[in-house]
Amino acid sequence: MIRRDERGSAALEAAIGVPAFALFVGLVIFGGRTATTHQALQSAAADAARSASLARNADVARTDARAAATSSITNQKIGCSAIDVVVDTSDFDKQPGVPGSVTVTVSCRLDLSDLAVPGVPVARVLRSTMSSPLDTWREQ
Repeated sequence: MIRRDERGSAALEAAIGVPAFALFVGLVIFGGRTATTHQALQSAAADAARSASLARNADVARTDARAAATSSITNQKIGCSAIDVVVDTSDFDKQPGVPGSVTVTVSCRLDLSDLAVPGVPVARVLRSTMSSPLDTWREQ
């Protein structure tokens, strides 16, 4: 039986295993950050849509929606930059008695540059859209 010298095999295993493990951890962090940010944007869009649907006119609805979305994102401390809030208030023009809704789309730029994982973008824009019904019998 021939015995081979196994000196250096642990170093070789570490040289192969450590980068692979680091890449795996980086991808898990990327997935977690993306999922957490998307969930926060959904919450912000729902808050904004609800705030807008309670307004009496389209101008106030847009202002209230932007304030609610920005406040929600700021309170959740998710690290978004370039927050954009688009409010569709076209159903405010409908006559009382006709069902309508307000739709809000919230998007933000998520900075991922600190991950330094090959294949992962430096930043990613995430969006979420939510709607809330208008009071059918509202007065203007």
